[in-house]
Order: sequence, then C-alpha cells, then structure tokens
Amino acid sequence: MKVNDQVCEINDILKKEAPQIFEMLSERGRMCFFPKKGILAQAAQAKGKKINATIGVALDDSGEPLSMSVITENSKLSPSETVLYSPSYGQMALAERWLKRIKERNSVKEKTSLPVVTNAITHGLSIVSSLFVNNGEKIITPDKIWGNYKLTFQHAELDMFPTFSEGKFNVEGLKQKLKQNPGKQIVLLNFPNNPTGYSATEEDADGIINAIKESAEAGNKLVVICDDAYFGLFFENNIFRKSLFSELADLHKNILAIKLDGITKEMYSWGLRVGFITYAFKGIKDKVAEVLEDKTSGSIRGGISNVCTHSQFLAIKALDNPKLKEDEEKNFKILRERYEEVKKILSDEKYKEYFEALPFNSGYFMCIELNKDGEEVRKKLLKDYDTGVIAIGNLLRIAFSSVPKDKLRELFENIYNACKG
Repeated sequence: MKVNDQVCEINDILKKEAPQIFEMLSERGRMCFFPKKGILAQAAQAKGKKINATIGVALDDSGEPLSMSVITENSKLSPSETVLYSPSYGQMALAERWLKRIKERNSVKEKTSLPVVTNAITHGLSIVSSLFVNNGEKIITPDKIWGNYKLTFQHAELDMFPTFSEGKFNVEGLKQKLKQNPGKQIVLLNFPNNPTGYSATEEDADGIINAIKESAEAGNKLVVICDDAYFGLFFENNIFRKSLFSELADLHKNILAIKLDGITKEMYSWGLRVGFITYAFKGIKDKVAEVLEDKTSGSIRGGISNVCTHSQFLAIKALDNPKLKEDEEKNFKILRERYEEVKKILSDEKYKEYFEALPFNSGYFMCIELNKDGEEVRKKLLKDYDTGVIAIGNLLRIAFSSVPKDKLRELFENIYNACKG
C-alpha cells in the first residue's frame, strides 16, 4: 500500500466520523500517519516465529538482548526493560495505567483516546504544534507564559491577553479574544501556571469553560491545549482541583480537548522525560481516537522514533508500587509548607515599597512585580547577595520549590535590599 493511500485511509475516517476534527488539523497534521503497512507490519507478522530476521536489534543465542553489563548492571530492571526499543505509541502497559490515573484524579467518565507516550511535555507541545497549528495561525493564551512556548510555537502567533483582572484569572479577556478570532481557534491554558504559580479557582474554571462552550456553540472549531505539567500541586481550598480537560472532554463536538501531562513534575522525575498526549471530544468514537493516536505516533516515529524504554518501565513500576501515594504526599507536604512560608513572609507590608506578588496558589513558582527593572535587580542579587532568580521584564520569577523553607525569608530580604540599594 502506498504512503498516500495510508494517509487517505485515516483522513477519510476523520472526514466521515468527525469532519470538525479534520478541519482542526494543520496541513502537516493532515499528512501525518503511522506506517502500519511497511516494515513495522512485517516485523509484527514475524513475531514469535522460530527464525525472525526482521528486528533491527542484536539478540543473543537465547533471544535475549545482546546487552552490555556496564549498562545493565546499573539498573534493577531486566535488559528487556532497559535497552530494547519501545513502540512509537509507548509501552501499552504504561498508557493504560496513565489513563486510569487521569480518570481517577479528574473524575473523567467520558471516553478519551489512549494516552500516547511522549518525550515529556515539551515534546508533546511540539507534536501538538505540528499536528494542529499552521504557519501564522493564532494561539490564544494568557500573557504570563512559559518562555519555551515562544520556541515551540515560533511558526505561529501567540495572541495574548492579560492573565489577571482584579486578582483573578481574566475570563473576560479570554472571551474577547474568542470573539475576535472566529473559525478555527486554538487556546493554550497552563494550570498551575508557569511562571505565576496560579491555578484556576472554581469560579475561574466555570468562566473559562462557559466561554469556550459559547464559542463552540457559535460554530467555531476549538483546539484547547491543557498544559498540565504541574497538575496536583494545589495549595488552596478554592482551586478547581481537576484538569480543565475533565470538563472539556465531553463539552461539545466542536471542542477538541488535548491533555499534556507527565511523570516529570507529578512524580518528580524531571530527567526521565516521560509525558503523555490524550485527546477527547464529545461523541468521540474508537476509530477516531485511533486515528488521532496514529497521527501522534507517526509524528513521534518520524522525529525521535520512540521514547526511552528504561524510563517508561521505571514509571510502570512506580505506578504499580503501593508506596506511590505515600511518596507523593511527603513531597507535596514539603512544597506546601514552602508555599505557606512565602505567603507568611509577603504579608509584611514593608515589601510593598518595592514589589508586590502576583496572584499565586499552586505549583513551583510565584512572581513579584517590581517598581523597577527586573534585570537590574537580578544582576545585583547575583553580584551582591549570592542569590539567583529569573527576571521577566519587571517581574521576578521565584521557584520556591527549589529553596529550603529556612532560606525563604533571606531570599525575600535580599530582593528587598537589592531594590532598596
């Protein structure tokens, strides 16, 4: 079967079963497919045969990986769980376990795709960018963003609105952007937010969901990207404690909800580079979910081939370990105590002479808004106070996640004195 035939086959499924989703794909996304008819299919057909000369790996005479002890002796996992290739979709056992986790933690009862394993969330964003964003298309997003978005979506236009209004998420700003951009709309939301450490409250979430629903009901086709990198690190009671994906998944047929998450922050495994992409929309059918999984996996195969097997099996073992919840709660307690200490420190009115905190309630970060240039203060902190922070215009981003609780007061005193000096 020719390549173009495979593309046509899966695109025809979308055109028939979910034409609105086909319209959301970028030009590149429409051409993307997973090559099920070539080498991979032939290798699958030969699996289990007495003689199998299809697989591009080296095996010993017993059929085990021809691995090297200098590699495998440093892992408790078997050579097969350490050095072999993984499918481009990811390890099925991991995808199934992660979907169960998503549904349990978000009360998602609606049908979704199976998560496709990515090389963490940055890679997932890059795939979504490739599949759904054409050159020059607008992406509606709050103006307080993770700087990497500018690299990931550099072929598009980040159409930003002020993140906050009167100390809350600027729902009205989102509504206005949706009204200005009829047709295909791409929305990028990140909660808990990097850099501000703000998560949508229950009231915020209601407003966001209603704004997106109104746009869909007006006939617009919406791709809503939920960057849930810091999911679960919620420190206040009024926070919407689920991903927005949970509400968007079955909201309207014109809304394609895309959840990006991973073990990087949720399981404190930053360098293992294991993330996931999960899709949902109202009325999604198995065959459509499979097409989205195929296009995603095709993009992975054409880019990095597959995600690290060793990392995936470490994640599987962790998800199966009864100690997981205990470990999560222990780390959460440490971060929450640091958050509470920052709140306590900033209750001192003296700091307002030079800076004020932007709203924050979750995650790893918080931002202070200075009444002077942030870069100037940052350099002075490095030179005179042995202190490092991130400057973004007149903001300083502070990762309290990486500062011991007993050094937090010193941190803010240093910032105060640097501003004063």
